[in-house]
Amino acid sequence: MEQRTLGAAGPVSSVIGLGCMGMSDFYGPADQEESIATIHAALDAGITLLDTGDFYGMGHNELLIRDALRGRDRDGLLISVKFGALRDPQMGWNGYDSRPAAVKNFLTYSLRRLGVDHIDIYRPARLDPSVPIEDTVGAMADMVKAGYIRHIGLSEVGPETIRRAAAVHPISDLQIEYSLISRGIEEAILPTCRELGIGVTAYGVLSRGLISGHWSKDRTGQDFRSRSPRFQGENLDRNLALVERLRDIAQRIGGSVAQVAIAWVAAQGRDIVPLVGARRRDRLSEALGAPDLTLSAEDLAQLAEALPPGAAAGERYPAAQLAHMDSETYKKP
Repeated sequence: MEQRTLGAAGPVSSVIGLGCMGMSDFYGPADQEESIATIHAALDAGITLLDTGDFYGMGHNELLIRDALRGRDRDGLLISVKFGALRDPQMGWNGYDSRPAAVKNFLTYSLRRLGVDHIDIYRPARLDPSVPIEDTVGAMADMVKAGYIRHIGLSEVGPETIRRAAAVHPISDLQIEYSLISRGIEEAILPTCRELGIGVTAYGVLSRGLISGHWSKDRTGQDFRSRSPRFQGENLDRNLALVERLRDIAQRIGGSVAQVAIAWVAAQGRDIVPLVGARRRDRLSEALGAPDLTLSAEDLAQLAEALPPGAAAGERYPAAQLAHMDSETYKKP
């Protein structure tokens, strides 16, 4: 599998990574045995980047990864962990905590749950507005010096925060949503990362299944998508019409809708690593075909015409969540 370097001096990753969130949270029940089998299949196929968060199932996801990695070569892998999200027993949200003392506390729990002596990329899940990013990154830098963290990453922050963080310690990558229908980073965030030599790990490359080619208007459920604006009413109708445009192009290229969507993200630069959130081996197998697709200039032009920036109907998160995301609220030029 193709390898890519995250950041000017960051770690080397497989061209796609596996996002493990859905195996524990947000998308309804998941099968433990199938989840572990999917992680094993990903590793066997050459995927080296596993992404998780300490609040995914409140530790469940880290324990799941620990079980999946038992007997495997941990040194050949990159484990990326997000921290800082605060939740309650009903799995509700209570903000973020990125104080220096909290950084070290969250890190200690993650090391124990994962059963490892270091985490390859550690990142705050969101910006804590009550704590200067310099203080958070400074505490993480102390943990780099102590050997508990190898690289420092960021997640869903805007250009100013990226610059302030990078002034304290080198940043390997920014984790942020990026897909054919979520193009907001192209305006200022992606150029800032490239100026500073920071890679991008792109999540939501299939827009939570919306542009996977497998979603239909008849699907129902009470997971995250039941509250997502892009899955509601007329928005869903318009977005599924975009998927049909994508399907026509995918058929001509010779790949599935999901494969073309993933390949498009990967084609936006060798500093970008798409994360696929497969929870089952069949979905993973489909995603693994994406790196084999070579999108020509004609293919990219057709995709640009069929799904231009801003084509999606509805925001990528509910308004209440967007209001607390630095990547959305920074002062845009």
